[in-house]
Amino acid sequence: MALPHSGREERPTSHLRPRTRPPALEAETKRPSVAPRDDARHKACRAETRVARRAKRPARRAGPRAPPQTIRDHRHVSETPEKPFLITTAISYPNGVPHIGHAYEVIATDAIARFQRLDGRAVLFSTGTDEHGLKIQQAAAKAGTSPRAFVDDMAGRFKAMADRLNCAYDRFIRTTEADHYAAAQALWRRMEANGDIYLAKYAGWYSVRDESYYDEAETVLAPDGSRRSIKTDTPVEWMEEENFLFRLSAYQDRLLKLYAERPDFLSPETRLNEVASFVRSGLKDLSISRTTFDWGVPVPDRPGHVMYVWVDALTNYLTVCGFPDETDPRWPFWPADVHVIGKDIVRFHAVYWPAFLMSAGLPVPERVFGHGFLLSKGEKMSKSLGNVVDPMDLAETYGVDALRYFVLREVPFGGDGNYSHEAIINRINADLANDLGNLAQRSLSMIAKNLDGAVPEPGDFSEADTRLLAAAAALPEKARGLMKDLALHSILSEIWTVVADANRYFASEEPWRLRKSDPERMATVLYVTVETLRRVGLMVQPFVPTAGAALLDLLAVPADARSFAFADEAHRLQPGAALPAPTPIFPRFEKPEAAA
Repeated sequence: MALPHSGREERPTSHLRPRTRPPALEAETKRPSVAPRDDARHKACRAETRVARRAKRPARRAGPRAPPQTIRDHRHVSETPEKPFLITTAISYPNGVPHIGHAYEVIATDAIARFQRLDGRAVLFSTGTDEHGLKIQQAAAKAGTSPRAFVDDMAGRFKAMADRLNCAYDRFIRTTEADHYAAAQALWRRMEANGDIYLAKYAGWYSVRDESYYDEAETVLAPDGSRRSIKTDTPVEWMEEENFLFRLSAYQDRLLKLYAERPDFLSPETRLNEVASFVRSGLKDLSISRTTFDWGVPVPDRPGHVMYVWVDALTNYLTVCGFPDETDPRWPFWPADVHVIGKDIVRFHAVYWPAFLMSAGLPVPERVFGHGFLLSKGEKMSKSLGNVVDPMDLAETYGVDALRYFVLREVPFGGDGNYSHEAIINRINADLANDLGNLAQRSLSMIAKNLDGAVPEPGDFSEADTRLLAAAAALPEKARGLMKDLALHSILSEIWTVVADANRYFASEEPWRLRKSDPERMATVLYVTVETLRRVGLMVQPFVPTAGAALLDLLAVPADARSFAFADEAHRLQPGAALPAPTPIFPRFEKPEAAA
């Protein structure tokens, strides 16, 4: 039977808001990335929580306690009364090594988390690994090792990938950790106390790879006589066993009401339409325990039963908030502001998960966002297709910021997109090296050469000066508006529109010609250019954090003046301030020469 893992990867929690916030922080305000909370719905959920807590529950299963938390500090306490911001990736299933699809999700989620931090929000960003289930047990046996040793190795690889990609997560959660066992069993007990769990014999077509049962109508007979899932083309086998079922059928109407009252609960909209159609077709009770294997969280007080992987896995989002301890300083982050997941697991997050939470008397997430796939030559990357791309190799070849920029700019977030070597090189050389990098290098080199390496003293601004500065000043509000839809590619498009404007401005003003004919005008042009670069540097930080920091370093912007609150006129570059010697931010990508 699986035993909890004691080690956790977190960042310090001392900077988090206390459970009781100052009165000034209690007022409701509009939240920038999600719809305002429905007070009536929230109060109902709180009431359900109190009822569930009063329900008599069996004693908790004893188990090893986790050691003191060791986590990195990436959160910034908000200066606004807004609710703290919780964002999560889906936790990855580590039955194989990480691929570019895993990298895409954690990069995008990191960009959203960084954006909210820079905009003054207190943020909790979690990612991690889902380490139980039959697939893991089978993969470990195939590798000739134990499930524990197998997941310890694989979890380390997924964490190393997130670290290499400069993802500033606050908690890397593993579902084999002791605090997660406690959370999953507490959720089970709440659902059981609500009368939603019962023992019965369950039979159906089961996909080991999808960890999911399918109705016969959702399967098809293959020419070789095997049966496969229509949706995922994975093999299924007939399974019959006595296990615990969750009364999912009892939540059909409540789920449909949720979708109707909160159309932004699941996005993009096409995902919501698909899920609502599935729920309207009729829900059957769901198997939530297994007895045919033992690698999982034990069902409380039921020897021989382990939790079905989705009850276990989905609970990780509560674990990172300290559940079931509602006095934990992380608990105010719940409900999650957004779960960022792949479109292939939308049903589990938008149907099963809110039903579990409703049963347990807990608020449901504010939003679930199902992103598309990053494709290789039009095909989803998978081990079976043999087209898996190692994100560590890509980071080594192109650079971390270049890879982050490519996946966030090239692919409309929510849709599918294609990866290719040629496309990445084009983005590096056109957008990063030529447009942003070259503009910074040229303007700062002129300042170093002609103005003693100090911020120029501008003269009166012309119409062209004012127009460019206004375009740069408008970026924060434009970005906030687009972030409500998680339109990351559109935010980058807006930023690079300003970069293109700045390049045209620089070329048309020709400051190199003004050096002798009108040095005062040259100083003004250079000032407008570098002030525009300052604002661009602030806005690119969520997406290309290392390059953004390097650009702001070249502009001598203090470390404590890099949030979006400083992207205004009052915090413009100060004339006369010394600037460091310019260095390239984004060199052009040159194809490595073949070995002789």
